[in-house]
Amino acid sequence: MLGGKAIMNNLVTPLLNDLYEFTMAYAYWKSGRHEDASVFDLFIRENPFGGEFTIFAGLEDVVNHVKGFHFTDDDIDYVKSVLPAADTKFFTWLKHIDCSHIKIYAPKEGTIVFPMIPLLRIEGPLGIAQLLETTLLNLINYPSLVATNAARMKLAAGLPAEVPNISGTQAGKNKGLLEFGLRRAQGPDGGLTASRYSYLGGFDATSNMLAGKIYGIPVKGTLAHAFVSTFSSLKEIASSTITTPDGKKAEFVSSVLDFRKKLSAENSHGGELAAFIAYAQAFPKGFLALVDTYDTLKSGVPNFLAVALALHTVGYAPVGVRLDSGDLAYLSKQTREHFRKVSNQFRVPFENLSIVASNNINEATLHALTQQGHEIDVFGIGTHLVTCQAQPALGGVYKLVEVNGEPRIKLSQEKAKTTIPGKKEVYRLIDQHGFPITDLMIRVGEAPPKVGEKILCRHPFEEAKRAYIKPSNVLLLHHCVWDGKSAASRLVGTTLEQRRQFVLEQIASFRQDHLRYLNPTPYKVSVSESLYDFIHEIWQREMPVAELE
Repeated sequence: MLGGKAIMNNLVTPLLNDLYEFTMAYAYWKSGRHEDASVFDLFIRENPFGGEFTIFAGLEDVVNHVKGFHFTDDDIDYVKSVLPAADTKFFTWLKHIDCSHIKIYAPKEGTIVFPMIPLLRIEGPLGIAQLLETTLLNLINYPSLVATNAARMKLAAGLPAEVPNISGTQAGKNKGLLEFGLRRAQGPDGGLTASRYSYLGGFDATSNMLAGKIYGIPVKGTLAHAFVSTFSSLKEIASSTITTPDGKKAEFVSSVLDFRKKLSAENSHGGELAAFIAYAQAFPKGFLALVDTYDTLKSGVPNFLAVALALHTVGYAPVGVRLDSGDLAYLSKQTREHFRKVSNQFRVPFENLSIVASNNINEATLHALTQQGHEIDVFGIGTHLVTCQAQPALGGVYKLVEVNGEPRIKLSQEKAKTTIPGKKEVYRLIDQHGFPITDLMIRVGEAPPKVGEKILCRHPFEEAKRAYIKPSNVLLLHHCVWDGKSAASRLVGTTLEQRRQFVLEQIASFRQDHLRYLNPTPYKVSVSESLYDFIHEIWQREMPVAELE
């Protein structure tokens, strides 16, 4: 939502779906069950990237989809061509359905969530709720995955100074993160989605112009190696002057060459220096140079400093440099040392000029750089962020848990694939130190947990795992976000920037050991005593009894 206006994706229609949703809907309709009251849960079975948390994202798109859900005449004609043997009255039913009888409950977008917890609880007519499955999974899975990837990289790089400190992070060092992934993303829609949800997850800006226009994300970028290598000598500079901040003309090239001599850098690459001069003339207020085209320390950094000093002389403040290859930790420290020396030699405020680093950076690289020590201020990350190369998919699922008031369960030899039946709501219990300690699922209609009262919290499937908790605070996670034609007020006016800030607040509110990179402590998801008994009663009723011979 940008400025209170919902951004719609024209590709997200009821046909953005799997065929089997239509075959099931037809079979429901044919058997007269399409109007049965149903409840589905959308949830994840495990957290991504070997971690112990997930950022819930994509909710706004879910609400937009159900709000505009309808089949056009062209849609109906296409479904007819795929299901030519279907009764024509089924297509009449498709033509007139919408989501006015659907209710959706969910946590706030940006909430840290965990396996088994319903991210969406969908209530409504069975035929329509079934038709929502694939689309809703598509709208939640990748946004949550990329937002989590971004949040993990934010933790690895260092939280901004305005976020409360978390032990074991680089909080307060204010490392910037730029999303540079459009050229490597899975198509144009994948690129836009990645830009949007990496920003939600804590990145500071994107290089994606269309994402900036649509979503209001800050856009950042400078120049590439092509621009630097375009120039071969100073003869290619169109003008020797620069326009000063007060609109006057000042000699620039000769000033640059004078500083180059004072820096004892006459042997630096002339074409690179010409490129920097040309770029500074075009963008004197935003001069940030890519310094690794030829030789970072012997040519790129000295050439940058010669131009930066000349800019400073006429009243402009240079921004910094970008490193895109080599040993980033070493090069950043050496570059910072160059900045310090020039600051002292010429008495200019260059010591804290920005150092930006790119070059196929991932989460592991960020942690390695922190361990080595570095002087990087901003990280530009593309491929590993937008493609989520460490884990390319989030395994969200959509399971029926109730029909006509009767609970439904999916049983499996794998406990992780066994569903929790019935209609549930979730409460986050806060310990005496102010940190979340468990998420408690209860049956809808059951008395909610209360502050200061001892609550028995149980593992859903393992009898021995149980504990009493006396919470200092209780937070209800599930709220109605869609009821017929009206989106709940929680979403109205909530901007992407506000949701991004909420993610950062969520990260700061959890214990660091749940969020850490190596061997994170599993966060406990539990059920009430009543729900535990309910699960196991249905489990025993539905599980076939083996016969041994």
